[in-house]
Amino acid sequence: MNDFSPRRYDTMPFRKCGKWGLKLPAISLGAWETFGAHRDRDSAKKCLFRAFDLGITHFDLANNYGIPAGNAERIVGGILGEMTRDELIISTKAGHRVWPGPYGDGGSRKYLVSSLDQSLRRLGLDYVDIFYHHCPDPETPLEESIGALNDIVKSGKALYAGISKYPGKLLREAHELVSSRSWAPLIIHQPRYHLLDREVERDLFPVASELGTGVIVFSPLGTGLLTDKYLGGIPVGSRATFDQTVGGRKLIGQVGDQAILECLRGLNAIATKRGQTLAQMALAWVLRRPEVTSALIGASRVEQIEENVAALDRLDFSAEELAEIEQLVARF
Repeated sequence: MNDFSPRRYDTMPFRKCGKWGLKLPAISLGAWETFGAHRDRDSAKKCLFRAFDLGITHFDLANNYGIPAGNAERIVGGILGEMTRDELIISTKAGHRVWPGPYGDGGSRKYLVSSLDQSLRRLGLDYVDIFYHHCPDPETPLEESIGALNDIVKSGKALYAGISKYPGKLLREAHELVSSRSWAPLIIHQPRYHLLDREVERDLFPVASELGTGVIVFSPLGTGLLTDKYLGGIPVGSRATFDQTVGGRKLIGQVGDQAILECLRGLNAIATKRGQTLAQMALAWVLRRPEVTSALIGASRVEQIEENVAALDRLDFSAEELAEIEQLVARF
């Protein structure tokens, strides 16, 4: 067992998942697009170990993460044996396509149960702490998908159930099913949320707050857009040129889009005055919301984790700062 820092809980704030007892670190580490795809096992191990030393106890995965799908779980699973399992929150998900045929994606009981069994084998675990339905499936009754999550929790293969990318209306419908049938509660929701994508403020946050559901947001840095990486321009072929959409429209219509660059540079100027990097301010801005339990970051280098965790040193915003930020991002 690795000799981890005895001070790992000294500075990381932990927040409850809504009204429920589970607490997550304000910053969690995800494996999307890094572990099992663009970085090797050694890099993943360094990131996981350093994250844990900094108080990040929650590692988030899914059955389709990595190349090939599932490789992120294999790599992380090979490292977890060197860590303290009872101090960790491990989550995984199922919903997107992973194998061919009619049972390789969606929200059927067959797919969700089979997928979790595969994930547990790859992770080398008896259970995960949180199991999510990764995305709504219009071809499967909500009753079947949420019922499968209930059965999974009752089986002991997951301690808690969650959902991801569900709109507020569907979250409410799922909650009504759970309440009427005394099923395992949906304690957490995982939506996308960042400075330039705020739809969940209008749709999801009010419902989650009312129901007492925790919220862990993914892509709080806009898959790298809200970092210093693009302040000098948008490189051809970068992820920013094809990943960033809001309401079905691309944030970046072409390389070097002037409107988005002016916005990013304006945000960076505010961050500099606050003594933060753009990434740190973007994380602090997300975490200012009382509905947000945790912000889910990705990292391929230890230095990225250290920079992101340092955002916690300054989470407060003045009314003037928020007004300046609003003026910059309102058009998006």
